[in-house]
Amino acid sequence: MRRAKISIIGAGNVGATAAHWAAAKELGDIVLVDIPATKGMPAGKALDLYQSSPIEGFDSRIIGATEYGPTDGSDVVIITAGIPRKPGMSRDDLIATNTQIVKEVAQNVAKHSPNAVLIVVSNPLDAMVYVAWKASGLLHQHIVGQAGVLDTARYRAFLAAEIGCSVEDVQALLLGGHGDDMVPLARYTFAGGIPITQLVKKDRLDEIIKRTRNGGAEIVQLLERGSAYYAPAAASVQMAEAIIRDKKRILPCAAYCDREYGIGGYFVGVPCVLGSGGVERIIEIELDDAEKQMFQTSVSHVRDLVKAVKM
Repeated sequence: MRRAKISIIGAGNVGATAAHWAAAKELGDIVLVDIPATKGMPAGKALDLYQSSPIEGFDSRIIGATEYGPTDGSDVVIITAGIPRKPGMSRDDLIATNTQIVKEVAQNVAKHSPNAVLIVVSNPLDAMVYVAWKASGLLHQHIVGQAGVLDTARYRAFLAAEIGCSVEDVQALLLGGHGDDMVPLARYTFAGGIPITQLVKKDRLDEIIKRTRNGGAEIVQLLERGSAYYAPAAASVQMAEAIIRDKKRILPCAAYCDREYGIGGYFVGVPCVLGSGGVERIIEIELDDAEKQMFQTSVSHVRDLVKAVKM
């Protein structure tokens, strides 16, 4: 049986950590690609990770490269390439530079792996997933943005700490764009099947939602140099696992929505079924008037981001 092939474009903190998570889960063989100042960097990281395999007991082949040839025939490609946020920098500030980077990456990925599913992590996410779609020419079902899985993980972690329960027992759902405009849905949030509103007081829940929205910025401020990478990488690999193993996971992802939710042709965070076909289905849930208003505000910001893209 052929092993799956995962290519990760960008061997910085997010990319290298994604390779680590993917290898630990034994999802397949891994190609780590980057074009750094030190040309041996991706090969060095790949070799270091591969040398851990006898200790951790995984049989993935891992190589590093500075060109796209070794990525031929990839099943999943995770795009982390781009400059990270710096203190005081919004995701919007990244758009001009990262548009050109993601455009070039997507074109090369499509050339070498025309049947791959692309998971975009680069920021500003809601615009970059659109750039990857346009630049690659791939089916929109094969392009998906990693945002909701990360945002939901942050939300669940904060809620579990507040309640004093296992993170495994907290289920939550977020809609909309990545970052400040995300729409946490308290009505769809539970801990052990119990509605979150019965476990967390409204004022504390509002504070946790605010902290979730600022989750990335909080880490940027704490690190001073750099941005989050453990959780973004883990979120990306959870999505890759759902695709490679055809798990049909229902996960909140930035997926192409046209008639769905009346969005009209943009990538927005919604509940998706992820499987071997990429985004196999978008699930439309019922929203009350307040939720609809927040969601439309978020979608409007996504549209503004996309309008700012110059390809």
